[in-house]
Amino acid sequence: MIKAACHCGAASLTVPAAPTEVTECNCSICRRLGARWAYYNPAEVTLPAPATTQVYVWGDRMLAFHRCKACGVATHWQSLDGSRDRMAINARLVDDLDWSRIRIRQFDGAATWAYVDE
Repeated sequence: MIKAACHCGAASLTVPAAPTEVTECNCSICRRLGARWAYYNPAEVTLPAPATTQVYVWGDRMLAFHRCKACGVATHWQSLDGSRDRMAINARLVDDLDWSRIRIRQFDGAATWAYVDE
């Protein structure tokens, strides 16, 4: 199991394995967060206690972005419509990842909604 934790450690998640690929998105929220999103099936992720995160939902209300209530670090997002079989954790919260071995995909969430590195 791999652990991801916010700066203060109050909000931590576990996933079965380190990511081999992450997504950097340039939409208005992701570029401000600076997150590198690693995708997992929600059943594979152990989430922080609900009391430790604050949810932010905006725009088309498709995603709920979570951040630690204590230190403010973005931890993950979850789908609000329930139809998705994936969620994302902020891979920058995983200590000691070998970033040279992880594919970093660029996603144009600001305009085309397509990966620009294909």
